[in-house]
Amino acid sequence: MRQLSEADRDAIGLAQDLKFPRLLEQITATGGCSHPVHLSGSTTTLDGTTGELLRHYDTGTEPGERLLVRCRNRRATVCPACSRLHAGDTFHLVRAGLLGGKNVPPTVRHRPRLFVTLTAPSFGNVHRAGELCRPRRDRGTCEHDRPRSCGAVHGPDDPSVGKPLCADCYDYTGHVLWHAHASKLWDRFVIDVRRRLASSVGLVQSRFRDHARLSFARVAEYQKRAAVHVHAVVRLDGPNGPADEPPPWAADRLIDAVRSSARRVLVRTPYSPAVGELVLRWGEQVDVRPLHAEGDGPGDDAVAAYVAKYVTKGASETGAGIDHRVTTWDDIESASVKAHVRTLMRACWRLGGLPEYEPLNLRTWAHTLGYRGHILTKSRAYSTTFAALRAERAQHVAGVDVPGAVTERNWRYVGSGHTPGAALIAAGIADDIAQNRAVAREALRAGGDAT
Repeated sequence: MRQLSEADRDAIGLAQDLKFPRLLEQITATGGCSHPVHLSGSTTTLDGTTGELLRHYDTGTEPGERLLVRCRNRRATVCPACSRLHAGDTFHLVRAGLLGGKNVPPTVRHRPRLFVTLTAPSFGNVHRAGELCRPRRDRGTCEHDRPRSCGAVHGPDDPSVGKPLCADCYDYTGHVLWHAHASKLWDRFVIDVRRRLASSVGLVQSRFRDHARLSFARVAEYQKRAAVHVHAVVRLDGPNGPADEPPPWAADRLIDAVRSSARRVLVRTPYSPAVGELVLRWGEQVDVRPLHAEGDGPGDDAVAAYVAKYVTKGASETGAGIDHRVTTWDDIESASVKAHVRTLMRACWRLGGLPEYEPLNLRTWAHTLGYRGHILTKSRAYSTTFAALRAERAQHVAGVDVPGAVTERNWRYVGSGHTPGAALIAAGIADDIAQNRAVAREALRAGGDAT
């Protein structure tokens, strides 16, 4: 036993406990969650008319008198099991807004829909992958005596990709402040699209909602240069949302409105004696692709899967920051990140100390390089919600509720995480579930090909 690792010894000890089968059931029920939440309490369900006790559960007989529930962390680097579940929920949330389902009518598939990509502007030349990097005929140097060109062809995994040709020429201040205002820039973009659609048919913006409603789901993704860009599904409905047909003039004007707004909208930063006032815009690369129910263009399922894939990526996985907050300058210096990312984190810390930028909370969000928006956001009428999907799944697991039943819940938090042995068991369960799903997908794909 002494030659075994701590995790192995703990796992053997757990297996010898009489309540181990129930512990195994709980870990399996969480899908092998890496960092489950421990709850203690009870749930009582009564008949709303007679007061008869229908169901009662408490944790008094559970291992350790507690119940394990998922941590629900979206990041694959933190909890692979919960990130897979979150990706699945994201897929269904986005897909419902494209094809219907989850209380969204299937007619949305035939509405004007776009897949839009908006990028960050340039803050300085960086190394690129997949082509001749930065060719120049004169091959001169910048004011810091560094080459302005690069004649190499970098592979996608080359560590040079995304790195500035000259760190001293790169606008780290602009990069960080653009991140801090990216969510506001998106909000103004959506408002301006509505305004342009309204003005194109002679309506004032306040009357636009009487004729149409713009819905969207968008995800933020870090590029190799550690700058956020946005992928969004944009859909146009009638005034009452998904159940309403949009006006006939909407489809022809939506693409032009999106492209024009992407070029036009801007956000001004607060004036700073050290920085001045910056004008922030979207980058020049704007991609707008129509989504068709039939014919050419990206498939609806492919778009939903694409969005879901990026939602589960943590900052450390993309190489653009880390997955936990920093509280001191030393935390930044000791972080396992590239020099380019570390410089961005330093810029967040430095700018966050200026009183004019205090509302931006740049030090709080230094680990995400100043970006403080959600990875996934959606408008209210686009489709269902994560809460509705989780409630539906919980009801499916618990069984059909009795009409008119009253449920009383009394729960409290008592801890989180696994012991070393339980963590080893959870990792094995999570791997088994992932492999089973992969086998099922392959079998489904093979069956589809055979037909």
